Amino acid sequence: MASRFNPLKADAAWQKAWEENRTFAARDDSPKPKSYVLEMFPYPSGRIHMGHVRNYTMGDVLARFRRMKGMEVLHPMGWDAFGMPAENAAMEKKVHPGAWTRQNIATMKAQLKRLGFALDWTREIATCEPDYYGQEQALFLDLYEAGLVYRKESAVNWDPVDMTVLANEQVIDGRGWRSGALVERRKLNQWFLKITDFADDLLEGLKGLEHWPDKVKLMQENWIGKSEGLQFTWELSNGEGLTVYTTRPDTIFGASFVAIAADHPIAQGLAAGNPEVQAFIERCKQGGTTAAELETQEKLGWNTGLTAQHPFDESWQVPVYIANFVLMDYGTGAVFGVPAHDQRDFEFASKYGLEIRRVVSEGDKADPKFDGTEAYTGPGTLVNSHFLDGLDVVDAKREVIRRAEEGGWGTGSTVWRLRDWGVSRQRYWGTPIPIIHCEDCGPVGVPKDQLPVTLPEDVSFDVPGNPLDRHPTWKHVDCPKCGKPARRETDTLDTFVDSSWYFLRFASQPSDKPFDKAVAEQWLPVGQYIGGVEHAILHLLYARFFTRALRHIGRIDVAEPFAGLFTQGMVTHETYRADHVYTAEDLDGYEPRHQMTEQYWVSPEELDRRDDGLFVKGTNDPVTVGRIEKMSKSKKNTVDPEPIVDQYGADAVRWFMLSDSPPERDLEWSENGIEGAWRFVQRLWRLFDGLEAAEGEDKDLDRKLHRTIAGVAEDIEALTFNKAVAKLYELTAAIEKAKPSASRTAAIRTLVRVVAPMVPHIAEEAWAAMGETGMIADAAWPAVDPALLVDDEVTIAVQVNGKLRDTLVMPKGAAKDVVEAAALASDKIVRLLEGNAPRKIIVVPDRLVNIVA
Repeated sequence: MASRFNPLKADAAWQKAWEENRTFAARDDSPKPKSYVLEMFPYPSGRIHMGHVRNYTMGDVLARFRRMKGMEVLHPMGWDAFGMPAENAAMEKKVHPGAWTRQNIATMKAQLKRLGFALDWTREIATCEPDYYGQEQALFLDLYEAGLVYRKESAVNWDPVDMTVLANEQVIDGRGWRSGALVERRKLNQWFLKITDFADDLLEGLKGLEHWPDKVKLMQENWIGKSEGLQFTWELSNGEGLTVYTTRPDTIFGASFVAIAADHPIAQGLAAGNPEVQAFIERCKQGGTTAAELETQEKLGWNTGLTAQHPFDESWQVPVYIANFVLMDYGTGAVFGVPAHDQRDFEFASKYGLEIRRVVSEGDKADPKFDGTEAYTGPGTLVNSHFLDGLDVVDAKREVIRRAEEGGWGTGSTVWRLRDWGVSRQRYWGTPIPIIHCEDCGPVGVPKDQLPVTLPEDVSFDVPGNPLDRHPTWKHVDCPKCGKPARRETDTLDTFVDSSWYFLRFASQPSDKPFDKAVAEQWLPVGQYIGGVEHAILHLLYARFFTRALRHIGRIDVAEPFAGLFTQGMVTHETYRADHVYTAEDLDGYEPRHQMTEQYWVSPEELDRRDDGLFVKGTNDPVTVGRIEKMSKSKKNTVDPEPIVDQYGADAVRWFMLSDSPPERDLEWSENGIEGAWRFVQRLWRLFDGLEAAEGEDKDLDRKLHRTIAGVAEDIEALTFNKAVAKLYELTAAIEKAKPSASRTAAIRTLVRVVAPMVPHIAEEAWAAMGETGMIADAAWPAVDPALLVDDEVTIAVQVNGKLRDTLVMPKGAAKDVVEAAALASDKIVRLLEGNAPRKIIVVPDRLVNIVA
């Protein structure tokens, strides 16, 4: 063996060997127990980042370990390849989205391969390829035929620059997440999937997900949002009725206004003859439809002049407003406002000078005049509420619902925060929705023998908007039913649809259907799913729904797609900002001509560390070290894995990703950290290189070895990789200190296998150098001797009159008289007793001797 490990040579050799031998290709017909390990597949943005490396290293260690434990492991990789970034690149770089995406895939695939991940590349998928999205179109048509897909006019977030609908989560501070344009609220015909039909099942199913983080289950539970409340009708001063729904009927005596949505029929009726109302309604359309946007945007209202009569008091009238924070798609499109106990209502009432009346006590506060600066939404006792006074919130809700139902003016009901999933997107780079619109027949599904409906290649991105709308021929087609001229649907599917079933396609990839039920069910559910917590709600919820929908139509007998879920922390790094000073000469021709300073972000590669400080390379611009934050391109604090792998090798990078920080927490990238990992890899090599024949036993080392084997196995299964790393550091140090013996030789040969899931290249190199047959990737995990996991010696405390005076190391299970004799023979105890016989001796086996003098 060479005296120094050469990672670049070993990495390339073993990665080639694994590929040529198809080492990690999963066999559907294997008799071994099956294990499905999956990390959330990446978007091909151009290059992988350290977050990818950490995520995939975790899954890789588990996949390799389970192979060594005798399982047939499916560990695939693919690409979530549709979406707006490719269209933006097409507009900016004048390239086709497909060319940009496929080039990125090739680059990122090569980068992933250099890290030695045990991936089954034979099952690689890209959602932008017709052989994938054509099968997705088939599933869409199955759901359409089953009544789980429908089309309706709906309020949407419209980006006037990107000319597309945005999901709620893509609206940030009222602006499009990519264009930065102020989002408008529009009505459009949209395709929807009936996720609300499965709301109760989705909520109930969370209870069985024992291997999911509690925080993720709570986030999904809140998003689904099951709530009990009251639907009732206010009588308006114009004789009409206005139906509202509330989850807080207990606060009915705190009502100070009623608000309706801008597109509520009453509001539309008022606008018909009033230009000022119409102008206000148009203003309301400037804003998103997200719950977060409704909470944070400025609250605006228009007093309609109408009043609503309180249901419990004929003399109590409250004003009716059109308000920009009420949406027609939520509930009934109308709410009653209780400013003291709802922050949104509080801000509205404060702006328009409406009464703010306390009806739920905060501690011992019962004054009807609410003088707080924020609404009180916590628990309490009802006050200033007539017959409700003294009841708690829960009982008060029940009492109001009971009286409403008894009086015939309201009904207790259950509502869900969850809304049906709008899947229409007005863009090119997505799965074409396989529907044809015919004036006579209406929407007609594309016949399945005509799938896939492929995207046309000859499209232009010279102007914003959907190129499919502008294409001269693609959308024009005959109706499959009547044969008359018709048009294709030009909306494409939300990319969340692509990622809602990709794990099924990984498990089974027949050419004539999306997946084979029997084959897919051999692998599903995914045993361990790993990804970022940012996907805790939408992706996971949609995937859970989609699997249930497929079960509903008989495609598969699985409800939950992911049995185990782990959300890893982010990789963070320092941020750097530089100051560039423009002199008067720099600004010649500009007014005013005075000194100006500009700040800009600097990447780690651009730093120049000099004796007099930190500067940007090639300049005298001083650099300030900022906060440690998530790696992001915008703040230029990313670290490209490729030059790190070039310098230190894949194993050192993998080891650093697993060490130090618990995997659910953020990991700070540091040069010291990766250099420490490199040094440990070389320590391992020196141990493997020093292997020699020797005789004799070292029981302590034997015990340490077997406890490490067992402990590392437990830690890998629990995904507590940092604990496994700590145990391997300890074992390595113990072997280094041990004298030559058969035990030491055995420990070194075994250590190669124990570290193999984490640092596979050096393990393969050492395995081969030791003369072992086959590859270590196919080797078995070392067996544990249970006897060596049990202590055969114990430390026994010796007390005199209750105070600790000495300790004894004795064989475990030693007889009481033997332990008693050893205690009395102790030099310390002999001196303390001064020749006097003890009055009493109490022996607690394997733990304690207490001498009463």
